[in-house]
Amino acid sequence: MSGHSKWHSIKHKKAATDAKRGKVFTKLIKEITVVARMGGGDLEANPRLRLAVNKAKEANMPGDNIERAIKKGTGELEGVHYEEILYEGYGPEGIAFIMDVLTDNRNRTVAEIRKILSKHGGNLGESGSVGWMFEKKGVIMIPSAQHTEDEVMEVALEAGALDIAVEEDVIIVYTSPEGFEQVKNTLLDKNITIENSELTRIPQNTMKINQDKVEKLMNLFEILDDHDDVQSVATNLDFDES
Repeated sequence: MSGHSKWHSIKHKKAATDAKRGKVFTKLIKEITVVARMGGGDLEANPRLRLAVNKAKEANMPGDNIERAIKKGTGELEGVHYEEILYEGYGPEGIAFIMDVLTDNRNRTVAEIRKILSKHGGNLGESGSVGWMFEKKGVIMIPSAQHTEDEVMEVALEAGALDIAVEEDVIIVYTSPEGFEQVKNTLLDKNITIENSELTRIPQNTMKINQDKVEKLMNLFEILDDHDDVQSVATNLDFDES
């Protein structure tokens, strides 16, 4: 698929470590709280909440934590007010990035992110500066050790998937945002194992970087991804592993 970035493969492996640290719970609670505030606490009537709750369950978050986050969002329990912000910019070597952020203090968050970028040779851009380079899509990752590409392709494309790609030890299914749930549920109904799934931004084209320049770039994106207010980071980084 045009525009696939190796950052997605790295992120899905890194997610297991984040879950062990508990960092992923903090981010999921914020997401559940915000989408419940925006669209209500009814899972059937609020698709974004349904996706966030499913993601929390996949991360083995206790049901009590999920319920409290929903109630904080709907106002049944006192909670912090978070706002959604989209940050765009450039890293070293002209690499583009886009970040989904949830914060209770916009000034603090932007100052912290500017500091991280400045330290690593990057900078924030104006709204829309790189957003046009990315498309919102569903990404579903399936272990290739357990399923063949043909097996996954037959089920996924019939369910409405856009494309299939194979990357290292995973088969990646791409969907439209609207078709994400249907494709995912169909795969599960056919007993196909899903390692990770998310709605994210995919670069339409990637920027190839030589291996000797990759380390500092990956370090920057991992630091951004680890920031408590950053829900997700998308980049057009690609690199030659030879």
